Amino acid sequence: MVNLKALEVWFVTGSQSLYGEETLRQVAEHSKTIAGSLNDATQIPVKVIYKPTVKSTEEIYSICMEANTSKNCIGIIAWMHTFSPAKMWISGLKILQKPLCHLHTQFNRDIPWNDIDMDFMNLNQSAHGDREFGFMVSRMRMNRKVVVGHWQDPEVLVELNTWTRAAAGWNDWQGAKFVRFGDNMRFVAVTDGDKVEAEYKFGYAVNTHGIGDLVEVIDQTSDAAIDLLISEYEEQYTLVPSLKKGGAQYSSLRDAAKIEIGMRAFLEEGDYKGFTDTFEDLHGMTQLPGIASQRLMASGYGFAGEGDWKTAALVRAMKVMGSGLEGGNSFMEDYTYHFDPSNPMVLGSHMLEICPSIAVGKPSCQIHPLGIGGKADPVRLVFNAAAGPAINASLIDMGNRFRLLVNEVEAVAPMHDLPKLPVARVLWKPYPDMKTGCAAWILAGGAHHTGYSQNLTAENMQDFAEMANIEFALIGKNTNLYQFKNELRWNEVYYQINK
Repeated sequence: MVNLKALEVWFVTGSQSLYGEETLRQVAEHSKTIAGSLNDATQIPVKVIYKPTVKSTEEIYSICMEANTSKNCIGIIAWMHTFSPAKMWISGLKILQKPLCHLHTQFNRDIPWNDIDMDFMNLNQSAHGDREFGFMVSRMRMNRKVVVGHWQDPEVLVELNTWTRAAAGWNDWQGAKFVRFGDNMRFVAVTDGDKVEAEYKFGYAVNTHGIGDLVEVIDQTSDAAIDLLISEYEEQYTLVPSLKKGGAQYSSLRDAAKIEIGMRAFLEEGDYKGFTDTFEDLHGMTQLPGIASQRLMASGYGFAGEGDWKTAALVRAMKVMGSGLEGGNSFMEDYTYHFDPSNPMVLGSHMLEICPSIAVGKPSCQIHPLGIGGKADPVRLVFNAAAGPAINASLIDMGNRFRLLVNEVEAVAPMHDLPKLPVARVLWKPYPDMKTGCAAWILAGGAHHTGYSQNLTAENMQDFAEMANIEFALIGKNTNLYQFKNELRWNEVYYQINK
């Protein structure tokens, strides 16, 4: 997965020359201390790099331009130690292309009641210096994260962790490439969309390769490579007897391994970060990629079925954001409901392709018939997902804008075995309740495909949407359907005005 420690956020402190060299020396000293402490904090997954105090229009413009062109810089944390006249920030903020976090803090946690004097007051002016800066960012209608509290407060570190992870996901999209093997599933609406607008808005490209291009690479796979991968399968999963060497369907396991090796080679050669396929376009392939898609997702690739490139890109971003955290992220689909009035739930799954990063226990490697696609029985990993808090996220093309829709859910352990359901699956209870959660999702135009996460929160996704400058809609514990409908209507008006 992505090494987030290779990425940087720059800690930039604003001041002015009015206060003299001694005050500016203390400002720089305090800024270095805060940046160093944030960099050392285990809660923050990226490097926090101290940058010299900016005191003029020229210095601010220069640091913003430098951030834009720095490969490793994924965002700026800005703080006003003293008063920094905000008109100095206009030209820099106008060109800033990296995410911005405003840390509204101060060096000292407490007021030194017995020693406070005007020298202390002149130095420690964040309470109103940050307001001057905040006005200008708001006046310029710029999205940013505002984090309030002392820089050593654990809650502040948690919020900065959330923002930096979102910034890492956004950075990963810039210049990314996603490939569709075949086209979108025929006649399906929500999985399609405007790829040109997506590249303009999000920074990633989506292009299609015919199945023949992929099959050509798959067919180059050596028997030795297949043998090596099958030994990995045997070590990591419980193989059903028919798939073991000498079993009646061992050749199908070799076909599945061959597909995985070929797909991985194709993705690596093309520098792709994710992919889609569809059961309607399998010409030349022996079976629909099941275990291949699952394991490629577990390696960090984004994936979605039926040509759903938006969800594939979203799954990739979520995997980057969740890198290093316990739990996983996966392509998901709301498949069927349990409408028991006393315990309503959703069963999430897909035909084959759920990422084993969300599995509880050792997955079972199985083979079963698939009623669509017209190919040989596909090999897949079967497992239950872990219980606990999670989110479902859907990226939707609304025609005049993109909407990122998130539903907070609580995954639960299955109450019964599912012996005849040969797919990976997860049960969850949507917030605030089944009826409200499902109705709100339908009203918001949420897709049946989602990115499912065990280790990200709605706040991660909201920060991400702010960076992308797209609409964000949340279905959570406090969602009221009347209010949610109004929010959607207000958003419609806002995005019509704010084109």
